[in-house]
Amino acid sequence: MKVITVKNNQEREAAYDIRKKVFVEEQRVPLEIEIDEHEDAAVHFVLYDEEKPCGAGRFRIKDGFGKAERICILSDYRGKGAGRLMMEAVEAEARKQNVPALKLDAQVHAIPFYERLGYEVISDEFMDAGIPHKSMKKVF
Repeated sequence: MKVITVKNNQEREAAYDIRKKVFVEEQRVPLEIEIDEHEDAAVHFVLYDEEKPCGAGRFRIKDGFGKAERICILSDYRGKGAGRLMMEAVEAEARKQNVPALKLDAQVHAIPFYERLGYEVISDEFMDAGIPHKSMKKVF
């Protein structure tokens, strides 16, 4: 498996397709919330297994920090290191852009995964798209 930084519309559409499968179809997030006004300002990533897209995510700078967003892996690839590969790519982009820390809003069930990668919870629980989340942060 390898993560690529999106460089063209075909790759961006692959990222959107993964996000739609995970967030819209699986988790019932409305499409109009999932694809938002920050798409053009973000660096997008796609995880491939051979030629098959199987994960996606994006990175942007917000309030002087890096923000990891829309991190998702197709269900068949979860628990196999795919999420770690995606986060390593996002963290590499954050370091490249010289941000002091990376923040993300984790779905509550995913908090143990992010904690294993060195993230700490920095907020109380809140709802986003009808799903419980907590904000997390990793300082570089």
